[in-house]
Amino acid sequence: MPQDEAVIGCTGRVLIGTRGSAGPGEILVRVRGGSETFLAWSEDPLPTGATVLVIESRGCREVGVVEWVDPLDALGDLAGTD
Repeated sequence: MPQDEAVIGCTGRVLIGTRGSAGPGEILVRVRGGSETFLAWSEDPLPTGATVLVIESRGCREVGVVEWVDPLDALGDLAGTD
């Protein structure tokens, strides 16, 4: 199956929670100037609303994801600590 390389490295939001090895969920990813949905597989279950990073394309609009916390968000906490 052809892989979708454009989506790898993109972040998205979980629309339907993943169930780890028990099955995929669904995510919404901003890619190619718009937003697209993909079936998402993760090693551990991820809840609806979680932010994820796409780490692999499995072809046919299926991706592998991990939970993602943007490391730059921590810098926002430092802005008012002079």
